[in-house]
Amino acid sequence: METLLFLAHTEIDGSLGKAALEALTAARSLVTGLAGSPLIAGLVGGDAQAAADQIAGCGAARFLGVSGADFTQSRYSTDIVATEAICKAAAANIVVAPATSRWNRVLAGVAQRLGGRIDAHAAGISAADGTLSLTRWYYRQRMEAVVQRTRRPWFILLESGCAGPYAGPAGSATVETIPVALTALRTQVIGVRAPPADEQTIRPDARLLFVAGAGWTKSQSDGKAHADEAEKIIREFLHRTKASLGSTKSLVDLSGEGHAVLKFMTHLNQVGQTGSTPRHPQGLATCCHGEEPHTVGWRFINERRAINLNPNCSWAQGKADVLYVADAFAVMRKVNALLAAKQG
Repeated sequence: METLLFLAHTEIDGSLGKAALEALTAARSLVTGLAGSPLIAGLVGGDAQAAADQIAGCGAARFLGVSGADFTQSRYSTDIVATEAICKAAAANIVVAPATSRWNRVLAGVAQRLGGRIDAHAAGISAADGTLSLTRWYYRQRMEAVVQRTRRPWFILLESGCAGPYAGPAGSATVETIPVALTALRTQVIGVRAPPADEQTIRPDARLLFVAGAGWTKSQSDGKAHADEAEKIIREFLHRTKASLGSTKSLVDLSGEGHAVLKFMTHLNQVGQTGSTPRHPQGLATCCHGEEPHTVGWRFINERRAINLNPNCSWAQGKADVLYVADAFAVMRKVNALLAAKQG
């Protein structure tokens, strides 16, 4: 028998985010396969009560919480003592947590303190006949492995998008407050500086992934580059659709080669073998050749479409569901005009 701990942190408003609710769904699915193993919910945040009430119907045998102003913001020194205290109070053998930036930073340290092991970037977890298994990708999502461990406690960081978010009934949960003794803090969070929402280009929850290739900054039919116009077209499309912006490696590396660049594009937007592997329902590649290192990042995109002037590009070799052989500038101008007319 295992003791299963679902570990989550609250958002600024005290609720649990989508990634946490997805991890809860995955944790609940293990209870059947690990017969007799209780599920415990551990929550860290400014006030754990609201989050506990949000998932009161999840079937957890206990709700453990570490609350207070010092735990509202992400801080390694406070998060590590809070999570360590919850794990000890729960006597947890298996800890399932969402792979958020906050937990990705701290849980390896907790595993080390408790003499356990940790696996990050898990793409799925399952249990059968008392044995827990996780799946994860290696070599830039080219090989999938099934991992099992006998060492406990075992910490598992589950990637977002691998399970549906928990949508059970809310209620009133009884939270056991876990005391935590903090030493003098050397860091203080005085605020958050972030660009306006409309300036964000990476949107993991967006329905559409729009990927721009190096062709946007190369010479066009008139023999001239039109990077400024490309920026205007792409920005307008992102503003009207709230799509997430991706890039090929060639585009984000152009600045080092002395070529024109899209100023709002960084390596964080890069999709592919040396970039991210997003999970949007739909994807549209523009001015991309569809080479293998780029398309490997598209393996979890459900519907793939591409715009390219070359009918023999790699997208046409079975890598795209639909290929539009056309000028991306002309197509996207028309798309933006149609969106503007529809949105008024």
